[in-house]
Formats: sequence, structure tokens, C-alpha cells
Amino acid sequence: MYNPIMATKLYIPAPRPEAVLRPRLTEKLSGGLYRKLTLISAPAGYGKTTLVSEWLAGCGRRVAWLSLEEGDNECTRFLSCLISSLQTLEAKIGEGARAMLQSPQRPSIESILTALLHEIAAIPTPFILVLDDYHAAKSQPVDEALSFLLDHLPASMHVVMTTREDPSIPLARLRVRDQMTELRAADMRFTLSESEHFLNRIMSLNLSMDTIASLESRTEGWVAGLHLAAISIRGYPNADRLLQSFTGSHHFVLDYLVEEVLQRQTEAVQTFLLRTSILDRLYGPLCDEVVLDPAISGKTALVELERKNLFVVPLDHERRWYRYHHLFADLLRRKLQENYDDSHVAELHKRASDWYENNGFEIEAFRHAVQSRDIDRSARLLEGNGMPLHLRGAAGFSLNWLESLPAAELDARPALWVMYGSALLLAGKLMGVEHKLRAAEAALAGAEQDTRVRDLIGLIAATRAALASLAVTGNPDGAERKLLAAEAAMQNTGQGDKTDELVGLIAPASDVRISENQGIENIIFQSRRALAYLRPENLPVRTAAAWMLGVACQRRGDHSAAREAYGEVLSNGLMMGQQLMAVLAMIGLGQIEEAENRTHSAADCYHEALRLGGDLPLPALHEARLGLERVHKNRMKSNLIEPLSQREMEVLELIAKGLSNKEIGEKLFLALDTVKGHNRRIFEKLQVQRRTEAIARAGELNLLPKTRKPH
Repeated sequence: MYNPIMATKLYIPAPRPEAVLRPRLTEKLSGGLYRKLTLISAPAGYGKTTLVSEWLAGCGRRVAWLSLEEGDNECTRFLSCLISSLQTLEAKIGEGARAMLQSPQRPSIESILTALLHEIAAIPTPFILVLDDYHAAKSQPVDEALSFLLDHLPASMHVVMTTREDPSIPLARLRVRDQMTELRAADMRFTLSESEHFLNRIMSLNLSMDTIASLESRTEGWVAGLHLAAISIRGYPNADRLLQSFTGSHHFVLDYLVEEVLQRQTEAVQTFLLRTSILDRLYGPLCDEVVLDPAISGKTALVELERKNLFVVPLDHERRWYRYHHLFADLLRRKLQENYDDSHVAELHKRASDWYENNGFEIEAFRHAVQSRDIDRSARLLEGNGMPLHLRGAAGFSLNWLESLPAAELDARPALWVMYGSALLLAGKLMGVEHKLRAAEAALAGAEQDTRVRDLIGLIAATRAALASLAVTGNPDGAERKLLAAEAAMQNTGQGDKTDELVGLIAPASDVRISENQGIENIIFQSRRALAYLRPENLPVRTAAAWMLGVACQRRGDHSAAREAYGEVLSNGLMMGQQLMAVLAMIGLGQIEEAENRTHSAADCYHEALRLGGDLPLPALHEARLGLERVHKNRMKSNLIEPLSQREMEVLELIAKGLSNKEIGEKLFLALDTVKGHNRRIFEKLQVQRRTEAIARAGELNLLPKTRKPH
């Protein structure tokens, strides 16, 4: 499905026809293509993105582009966006890795990247991946993923990163190995000749070289400062007097120049700039909804702003979506706060939220609703028509908002308590979950049990089932200690969404039975309660509850109930396209069949799990392979017609040691014909023809004693 917002993140900015050509820098970029990484690190406003787009237009390589922003610091989202970027080069690349990212029991990031790198290596022609504004996605998990990517980068791939601050990746190692090209602020500053070209030839200001030198000195070649100064100077009767009137650091200069820029615009344009500054992306109809000024068209205004070089950056080829230059947007927002009271700014966010919701962008609608301080609207959007947004990629933002609300607001909206507890679970903050669920139940007391309330009760039960599954232990007194240990383990991973860790801690590695345990009974009770209350169409939560029920029943030894639960998991998993849930269900069914000595059907289940999992490096598939190995050995044992006698075992062990029939006879004080008779019966029982086959078969059946390997 086409997503216009994602498309804006993948758009390669076209080089501006009026841009200053900078061959001294583009030649350095081209000369570093044999290295793994090009790092362009400089503060805002130094023309990093403009330089890269100019260079790419003439470098002769295919390009995958990814513009990063706030919210991309979740590793799962970062990798998903990265795959979307690569798919602009090859449509099918990364499909396996994306499926792994979306699975409930997600493999390790290294496994996902390994699968992705394998596909990248198959791309026949060299290409460049650009990570623009990497600082926006900066986080430990993302830095670690990028480091792994660079360590194993295929020769056909080159990474370009633009950033305002250095990433936490092994830059020193890359430098020592000559694997990185660097451009810093000192490189990015306009020289005097570049400043003259920009001010006089592109901006048509006709300034003297003395004036240009003064301006270049005051801005220290800072591209954004020169650009703003040029816009301010246009039409000003005395450029020298204007330049004398501002001094100081970049921020003070920029504040002054923004004043000049805004004051030169009509009142309608000023209003448009300030009101739309709340938006991360600009789109004509969206701007119309926010500005609400019939005298100015959003689409026309954006085109005109681009024509005037007023710091708008196109985000697609059709010139429909734009954004403001980040620094310019920051300053516009500051002016917005100065010129409008909080209620007016909140109203702008509400209008943006309305537009996003009406156009199907629920997460963006929720973000602006939160900024509008409309708790009722934010709560409604977070609920997501029965599928809460925190279960759809907005867990971090949702939890931050919920943590900011006073208890009275949560009591007035019991659904928020429920989602609070669920979001804490997904974040691995286990010890705070039960308190939120109890608060939810207290707030729901006496409420009419309509479909919405029943669904909330079902989500409470499913959340409790997960807690109980994490705390299950043979020792009733150890449940809390196990829960504390699980929380500590999950908080050490650095990943925001702990869903894969949760599944890994719950899933049984084999058919482990814990028949006498109150915790098992609680899991079964809560899971069944969840399934009784959740809406039939709430498949993700129902599937999770059914899987936990199956695991608990399997551990208790109630195989009939476990089969029924796994059947729902399998059906739902296939319906949702969730490979992993189907794989987990088939493994559970295989373990049950194996425990009941139905080796043929157990093998069928394990084979089906492997087929559903394909070639994805999912941790669960390892259990399926181990199950097949166990089943194969059990089959071999069951095919043994008659057990070997004690004397036959002695002969077999000596055969395995390489002794001849004569040597065996001497060792056991047996006649040669007697030894040959033992050999014949051993071969018949093992169903083999020769000594080497007998030794191999005996090894498969674990008939030979284990020998200690020498140190």
C-alpha cells in the first residue's frame, strides 16, 4: 500500500539549479567511494543535504535515500525504513527481514541484519545508501545496528551519513583502517569565492567584494546565515548599514535575520509560515486545514515559498509534500510561541490532528492531539478503534504521554489505565503493570459491559496472562523474584519494544511439565478470560492469549486443551500473515505429539513449522530442528526388532574400537565362529550389512558408551 508520508522520507532531493557548485567537496566525496562510509558532520545550516544531492546527481551510481526524523530512533522502525529505502532499488529486497521485524518473537537484530546483508550482496551494481539527518535517529540500538551493518558491508554498497553530531559508532577504527571519508564544519563553510558566487550570481545582489568579505567573516561561511542575509538584503537600500546592524554568534545573527525575512513578507504569508511551523511535513490541503485562511492557498503558498528560496525543501518529485529547513522551522516555532498564546497553538495542533485522522494517518493524528493537550481526543485516538496505537508502533510515544497524565485524568478514562499497563509490559517494565491494571478495574467498576468495555477487560486479562507466564516457576515463593529477573534482563537489551524478549521468555524450549503450580492455573484462567471477552476481530491480542493458553496447558499436561488453543493460534496466525505465531503453534503441537510417542505426526508438525518459517533465522526454528532430531532417534530405536544381549553389546563395542574378529575372540575368550555368529545377529538386529553401518547405527541409537575426549 502506497504511503505518501513514507515516500517523503525516501525522496532524493533534486539539486537546485541555483545551487553553488562545490567541486572541491564533490571530488573528495567521489574519491572516497572505495571506502565503506562517508560522514558529513556539521551543525545545522551548513548545506549538508544540498551538497550530497548535488554530488549524487553526477556520481553515476544508483542511490537509496532515507531522511530520518524524530521517532526513527526505535531500532525496529529504523530498520523498517531502511528496508523501504533499499526497495527503491530492488522491489523485493528485505522482504524476509521485514517479516522477521514484524514477527511477535523477533530474532536478534544481528540475525535480521545478516539476512538483509545476504540479499544486499546479491545486488549486482554498486550503489549508495544515504542516511540523511542521522542525528534524529540517534540511539544505542540504532548505533549498534549501523555498526554491525558497516562491519559486514558488501563491497557493492557505500553508506553516506549527514548528521549534526557524531554517531556512537567506532569512528576511530574506521579512520585507522581508511574506511571513512569525513567532511566537517570547517570543510562545509563557504569560501570567499563561493560566497561571492552565491550572493552575486545566484541571489543577484551585486555586492562589493569588501561587503561580501565582511559578511563571509561575520557568518564564518555559514551557509544558512548567508542565505538568510541574502534574503534580508534584497530590496534594502543600504546593504552596508544592514550588515553593520547585526553581530554576535550564529544564533543571534539568525534571530535578527529571521525578523528581517518575516517582516518582508505579507501578513498572509507571515501567518502561513508561523501556523504551519507546527507541521513536520507540509502538504497543501493539510496547510489549508491548519491555517484556515481563504485568502491563501496552501499549495500555491508552498510553490511560491520554494520559488522565493524561503527555506522549504521538496520531499517528492510532484512538489506536493515539503518541509521547512530544520533550523528555519525551529525559529518559526519560537516566533509562534511569542506571537500566539497556548490556546491558539493548541488549536493549530487540533486542526492538524483532525486532518491526519480524516486522511488515515492515525499515529500522526495522535501526536498532534497530544500536543493540542486535548486528553479526550488523544485517548480516543490511542484506543485506535479497538486496536490501540501502542500495539501498532507508537509504544514509546504512548507511554511517555500516559506517564505525564495525573491519576485523576486516568481514572476518568479507564481505557488509559488498561493501555498504560499494556504499554509498560511491552516496554519490559513489569513491576509497574499490575498496579495499572488494578487501577483500571477500579475505574471500570460498575460500568456497563458493552463491547468496548468487554474488550478492555479482555486486554487486562491478556496482560495478566503474560505477567503470570513470565513468573511461572516450580516454587510458588519464587514468582516475584523471577519477574524481577525478567525485567532486569529485558532492560539490559537497550531495545524499546520488548515483545520479542517477552515471547522468548514465555515459549517452552521443550515439553516441560509443571503440573502442580498455582501460576500455571492463573495463566490458564487469565488466558481463557481474555478469549471470552476480546472481540473476535481483535486477532493480535486473541492470538497472543491463545498461545499463552496453549503453552500453559502443555506445561500442565492437558494436551487436549493445548491442541485446541494452538489450533486458534495457527488459524489466526495464518489469517494475519504472522509466520512466527503459526510456527510457534506447530512447534507446540509437535512437542505434544512427541510427548505422546506419536513420532510420525510429531515429525510432520516440525516439518510444517520449518516450512512456514522458510529460511528466516527465527530462534523458534531451532527448536523445530531439535524436535526433528529427537523424533528421528526415537524412530530408529523403535525400529530395533530385538534388543542386543549383553554379550552382543560387548562385541559391538569392540567392533566400534576397530578390533578384528580374531582380536575380539581373544579379548572375550570366544571361538572365531562364535564371534562371527554374534556379528551376524548384531547386523540383523540393527538392520545393517557391514561393520561401518553397524557402528553408525549404534551411534544414532546411543548404544555405544560415551568416551571422554582427551584434553
